[in-house]
Amino acid sequence: MSVSRIARRISSPKKAITTVAMAAATAGLVLTAAPAHAATTNSSAQARAIAHKMIPNAAQYAAFSKIVEHESGWDVDAMNSSSGAYGLVQALPGSKMAAAGSDWKTNAKTQIKWGLDYMNSRYGSPTAAWSFWQSNGWY
Repeated sequence: MSVSRIARRISSPKKAITTVAMAAATAGLVLTAAPAHAATTNSSAQARAIAHKMIPNAAQYAAFSKIVEHESGWDVDAMNSSSGAYGLVQALPGSKMAAAGSDWKTNAKTQIKWGLDYMNSRYGSPTAAWSFWQSNGWY
C-alpha cells in the first residue's frame, strides 16, 4: 500500500473506522462504541455494596437498606412520576442531593451519602428513620 493511499485512509475517519471494524470482525472481535463521558450509574448490586462499605454497622445498614428497597428498589435513576422524588432515597426535589456531589443524578455513592446525612440529621439514624417509615409509609 502506498504512502499516499495510507494518508488518504487516515484522513478519512469513516474509512479508517470501517477498516478497523472489518479487521476486528474478521478476527472474531466485537467493537463497541463508548460515550465520550460515560455515566456513573451503578447497578443495584453495586449500590448495595457501596452502602455496606459506608454503613459498617449491621443494624444501621439493614434499616437504610429497607428504606431504599421500599423507596426505589435500589434504582439510582428511580423517579416518582407523581411527586418528582428521585434516586435511591427518593429526595424531593432530587436536586437537593447536589449538596453531596455534582454527580447526584447518576452516582450511588453520592445519593447514599446524602441519604445518610438526611436520615442522621432528621431522625438521628437510619434505624430511627426506618421506624418512622414503618409508622408512616414515608420518611
